[in-house]
Amino acid sequence: MMQLTNHLAELAQQGLYRSRKVVESPQGILLHIDGKQYINFCSNDYLGLANHPDVIQAFKSAADTYGVGSGSAHLICGHTSAHHALEEELAAFTGRERALLFSTGYMANMGVISALVGRSDAVFQDRFNHASLLDGALLSGARFKRYNHNDTAHLSELMSHRSAKKLIVTDGVFSMDGDFAPLPALVALATEHKAWLMVDDAHGLGVLGEHGGGIAEHYGLDQQDVPVLMGTLGKSFGTFGAFVAGSEELIETLIQKARTYIYTTALPAAVAEATRASLQHVIADDWRRDKLSQLIDRFKAGAQHLNLPLIPSSSAIQPIMINDSHQAVAISNALFERGFLVSAIRPPTVPKGSARLRVTFSASHEEEHIDRLLDVLAKIYRA
Repeated sequence: MMQLTNHLAELAQQGLYRSRKVVESPQGILLHIDGKQYINFCSNDYLGLANHPDVIQAFKSAADTYGVGSGSAHLICGHTSAHHALEEELAAFTGRERALLFSTGYMANMGVISALVGRSDAVFQDRFNHASLLDGALLSGARFKRYNHNDTAHLSELMSHRSAKKLIVTDGVFSMDGDFAPLPALVALATEHKAWLMVDDAHGLGVLGEHGGGIAEHYGLDQQDVPVLMGTLGKSFGTFGAFVAGSEELIETLIQKARTYIYTTALPAAVAEATRASLQHVIADDWRRDKLSQLIDRFKAGAQHLNLPLIPSSSAIQPIMINDSHQAVAISNALFERGFLVSAIRPPTVPKGSARLRVTFSASHEEEHIDRLLDVLAKIYRA
């Protein structure tokens, strides 16, 4: 135990110690913590659906019908008509033949990669990919190569090695930088090298594209271009869980081989019904995407006027580069003292020396929230 104590002390000394805040209210723009109200700028609830009345009512009604537990895995007795209907609707929404629900995004990525490739194969991943994608590659036992962030020339060099199967894996929108993967170039490389392409579009679905179809719609790509598409339900959809969409053969393969699908309890049917309700708003409420885009532009313009060191991003993720972990925590704490919740992101989540404030926006924010945040940031930076 002394080793653990020493390790925790080292983390604190390096400015890397993490702690939790206990939220006492529903998810939304205004959160209550320790009896005080804070303006929330660190949620992934991009479209403001996590506390939508229609979504809540769908959950309550489904709980009356199905109860609150699934009882078992999908392949035993946990797969209900609610799950099945959601899978069909997600497939239609993404323009894919089929979709498959997973209990979490982490489990989806782990299960998909390890089901598709093995020891005689190769996986190529962007260095800034989410931890679940990296861990999925390690679990698979395949030869694991990481290419420089969004560097397709480097990826092309790495792919010259021979292997039975090749899988390129990338985030669609990178969760800590907010920039986009160069998907058209990745599609071209996958075609050239007869490789599969897997895209984790957790932060793009619902937000990007004219109809919220995500990074693939943004670039005008279809199932043939991006054969393996993963999306989470706990961000733009405002609920919980994840799914993978693709061909009939892909989904049937995952049902047979993805261990994180086979050996875990299905997410509650009530959550599936709530997600069906939120999906309708994702599709129909274009105003949410329009408003979100306007808020992002307003913040970027204000931050540029203040000379804040923003990382270039067109997404709802707007990181302010701080570099030093101690300073990032200090600024985050100063914002908290003034009523704003903005996360300090530090290693190992981001590379060493690249600590930042991760500012995220929701369609539920108003212009006054943006202006107040910019005003406080200006005061803190002047100090």
